[in-house]
Amino acid sequence: MSTPSPGLRMGRPFGIPVYVSPTWLIVAAFITISFKPQVGDRLPEFSELAQYGIALMFAVLLYVSVLLHELAHCVVAKAYGLPVKRITLYLLGGVSEIEKEPDTPGKEFLVSFAGPMASLGLAGVFFLADRVMDGNSVAGVLVFMLWFSNLIVGIFNLLPGLPLDGGRMLRAGVWKATSSPNSGTVAAAWVGRVLAVALVLSQLILPLMAGQEPDFTTVLWSMVLASFIWIGASQSLRVAKVRSRLPQVRARTLARRALPVTAEVPLAEALRRARETGAGAIVVVDHEGRPTAIVNEAAVNATPEQRRPWVTAGAVARSLEPALVLGADLEGEPLIDAMRGNPAGEYLLVERGGEIYGVLVTADVNKVFTGV
Repeated sequence: MSTPSPGLRMGRPFGIPVYVSPTWLIVAAFITISFKPQVGDRLPEFSELAQYGIALMFAVLLYVSVLLHELAHCVVAKAYGLPVKRITLYLLGGVSEIEKEPDTPGKEFLVSFAGPMASLGLAGVFFLADRVMDGNSVAGVLVFMLWFSNLIVGIFNLLPGLPLDGGRMLRAGVWKATSSPNSGTVAAAWVGRVLAVALVLSQLILPLMAGQEPDFTTVLWSMVLASFIWIGASQSLRVAKVRSRLPQVRARTLARRALPVTAEVPLAEALRRARETGAGAIVVVDHEGRPTAIVNEAAVNATPEQRRPWVTAGAVARSLEPALVLGADLEGEPLIDAMRGNPAGEYLLVERGGEIYGVLVTADVNKVFTGV
């Protein structure tokens, strides 16, 4: 089954598919309405409709800047051999889907740092252009707003909390110091949560300290950004918990003893033999003892007990495809990746010489992560 498209595909710069989510229309409208008064103050000679058009042009150019920010991440990632699935521009900015994490803290730091550096670099270029352009022209107004907005984007993304780029840089630093990427994730995620709370409180408390009423729009927007940071940080904490349990995922440890039977053996008889021998799974073999299928536990449970004497073991078994045969020595992330690449209820585990070791049941693996 194909993955649903995240939006309108705009192109493939550097071989990376770029999509624009329909939610971009929401933020484009918000930016247009919010910045129209600034355009009107700088360009009063233009009609109101034209001012809205210029503000919309700024919204488009700002997201082009966001695209360049994300492309910087992806280009550095690809230089390190990391696969990039796509870039999506959406409500709160952009997201680069890099399918594999860097294997060293140094690579993690540089991939993360590339985006803010691109934004700050754009801010510098637009700032220099602003110095020589007419500030009361359309181009001059756009350049002014672009250098300032890119400066804000760059600085904001350097804040040291996940899921921001600065959080990934902090994660890399803690990873380097502790030799534990998981410790880095936990530290940067908790800082991200603190930043989310501080972002909202600052927009409420600072105006009150200055004897002013908090601006509703500013507070609302800060709450949206804080929610994004909090949710991202919380997701990172969940990922850290999952990763902390990966060492417990060993194929040999979780394997069930397998009972070999031929396909024509009645299911009731196969189950009786399994109970007598203490086997937790049944493997269908040919008359030469070679495995051909695994009896599916869900299919067995769905078969009424009174019908089991008349149903063969082969009738409730799934044929063994090459991807359903795993090495008994697999453990941790390589084991999870092998299962994720070919989802199934059961996998046959074999020794290096091809001998049957047992059966790995997906439900048993899932129990390791219960509570995460």
